[in-house]
Formats: sequence, C-alpha cells, structure tokens
Amino acid sequence: MKTTTQVQLSLMMFLEFFIWGGWFVTLGIYLPNTLKTTGGETAMAYSTQSWGAIIAPFIIGLIADRFFNAERILGILHLIGAFLMYQMANATDFRIFYPYVLSYMIAYMPTLALVNSVSFNQMNDPAKQFSFVRVFGTIGWIVAGLVISYAFHWDSEAGVAGGMLKNTFLMTSVASLALGVFSFTLPKTPPKVSRDQKISISDILGLDALKLLKDRNFLFFFLASILICIPLAFYYQHAGQFLGEIGVSNPAAKMTIGQASEVIFMLLLPFFFKKFGFKKTLLVGMLAWTLRYLLFAYGNSGELAFMLIIGIALHGICYDFFFVSGQIYTDSKAGEKFKSAAQGLITLATYGLGMLIGFYVAGKITDANLISEGQHDWNHIWIFPAIFAAVVLLLFAIFFKNEKIEYKK
Repeated sequence: MKTTTQVQLSLMMFLEFFIWGGWFVTLGIYLPNTLKTTGGETAMAYSTQSWGAIIAPFIIGLIADRFFNAERILGILHLIGAFLMYQMANATDFRIFYPYVLSYMIAYMPTLALVNSVSFNQMNDPAKQFSFVRVFGTIGWIVAGLVISYAFHWDSEAGVAGGMLKNTFLMTSVASLALGVFSFTLPKTPPKVSRDQKISISDILGLDALKLLKDRNFLFFFLASILICIPLAFYYQHAGQFLGEIGVSNPAAKMTIGQASEVIFMLLLPFFFKKFGFKKTLLVGMLAWTLRYLLFAYGNSGELAFMLIIGIALHGICYDFFFVSGQIYTDSKAGEKFKSAAQGLITLATYGLGMLIGFYVAGKITDANLISEGQHDWNHIWIFPAIFAAVVLLLFAIFFKNEKIEYKK
C-alpha cells in the first residue's frame, strides 16, 4: 500500500469517528438539559443507533455492493449527514429533533462498513496494515472529546446551562461535510456483486449463519452477546449525563480515557487471549462491566472521583475483551463459507436487537429514579446494570464449556 493511500485512509478514519464522538457522547447531557427530555425520550434518541444498525445491511447489500463505488456512497451519505446534523442543531424540541437524529443514524451506520470496505480494498496485507489505519479512528473520537471540553468548554456547567452543546452538532456537520467531499477523492472501490446477481434477504442479514446456533457453545455465546448489550447501553446512554449531573468537570474529555484504554487493551488482547483462552477472556470482560458500574454507583465528583476515572478506563477491557474476542470466536466457528454471514448476524444481534432493548431498559430505569428535575438517584441506576452483568457472567461461566480457539494474526 502506498504511503499516500495510507494517509488518505487514516484521515478518512479520523473524520469518520471524530464525527461520531463529536456528538454521541454528550447527547445524554444535551437532551435533558436543553430539550428537557425524559429518560424514555433520551432512550428513543440513542435507540436510533440500533435502528441504523438494523437498516444498514440493506443499504450496503442492496445498493453499495451492487450499483455504486463504496467511496461514492460514503461521500453521499456524509453529505446527507451534514444537512441532518445542521437541522439537529436548530431543533427546538424533541419532536422536531427525533426525526432528524433517526434519519441521521440510518445514513451514518452504513458508513462504518463502507470505510472498512474502502480500506481493505487498498491493502495487500490487512492483518498487518488495517490496525495502523483504524487507530486513527479512535484518535479522532478522542480529539473530538478534547475539543469539546478544553478548546470550547461546551460541556462545562455554564456551557450546558447556556445551551452551548448545540454547537457539537454544528461542528459535526462541518466535519461530515468535509468527509463527504473528501470521500470522492478516495481510491476507487467498485461494487463487489454483479447487478444481475440475485441477493436474498437471508444473505443480507447473515441468516445463513443461524445454523451455528445448533452448536451449544455458540448458542450460549450468542445469547450472552445480546444480554451484555443491556448494561453496555447504560454506559453509552447515561455515562455522560451522569458525569455532568454530579458536577464532574469536562465530562466529554474524561470520557475519552475510555477510548485511550481501548487502544491499549486492543494491543494486549492477543497475549491475554493466547495465555488464558477464550472463555476466561470473555469472563474478564463481563467482570469489568460489573466492576465499572459498582465504581460509578459508589464514586463521586469529590474525594472518590478516582473511582469514576477507573470506571471509564475499564472501557478497554469491557469492549475489547468481550466484543473483539467475540468477533474472533465467531470467525473461528463460522468457517470460510459463513464468515461474513456470521459477523453480520452478531452485529445485528448486538448493535441491533441487544442495544435496542438496552437503551429502552436504561431509559425506564433512569426515569424511575428521577428525584427532581435534573437530579437522579445514580446509585440505584448503576446498581441495576452491575447486577445484570454479574448474572450474565455467572450463567456464561456455568453453561459455556471451554474450548481452544486459535488467535489468528
């Protein structure tokens, strides 16, 4: 791969995740404080990610893979996203805001697969080259949080009170416009499937991989993946709101510690996987979810603020040790014939079904623990996902039989 191509792909990844991190993290602070949403309405907004994940395969399978170059679809979707983000910034109540955020996530979620397609198409050794490109996505997410907190102070107490977080949507709109235009300069990635070739709904959704559920171990892993997304949704939906509400300074910047730890533990994962095996790796990941929420439940913005920082820093173990390990396990179980279908099925089950349930449950639990306007009983809120994750861990430990899985470099 040429150096110029690597730079292009790295910039693409940087902007792709700068865009996501530039508004998604602070949405939980913005909605209740500026648009005065309930926990249920906040859950509806975050659930658009799941609806986007469910619809994305159809956009990729029916359009991108058959009729147009991936980089052109990527550009068009981000130009549409720039317009929708601008509209979100100017929405004055949730009824106006919701259709725009739903439309945006339907447009954005397919781009996550498209940037991977554009990248892999230019690589002669993806196993070695992709990580050096993808890491710029994590850097983009981190930079977005630092810009919000330290460059503009939009998430400060005064900034939130003044409605300054609406500027995150304007910033994202500009970045989306830039990526939309830039995408048309990316290396060509032509359609993978002939226009005349028939594609079934089963192919698009990866339903052929349902055969894997006959394997008892894979079935328990599949169910655990869906269930662990319920506590995961609590973090995505309410962690930023929680930090802002209890008076933690620069919550967007603090949240980037989670992305930094994700990079570190991604590098450590192969060694841990090889030494301890798949089952123990997943169990550590689930244990980290329980520990994180207990730290959130009993930490505070004063003397115990370090507990909150540790809880955020555990994100690398929570995500990498469960979800990335799960992708490796799925790949090894599927075999050559069902690899793509199996990964598609797991994505649909987790980011689609699992997160959809999780966002709904998190919203209901949060509303049930409302003390007064803008104040919640966070101790009770965080105890629920802590116990839930512990139960999933216990069931997985009992019913999943350990098996040797090779880590493929």
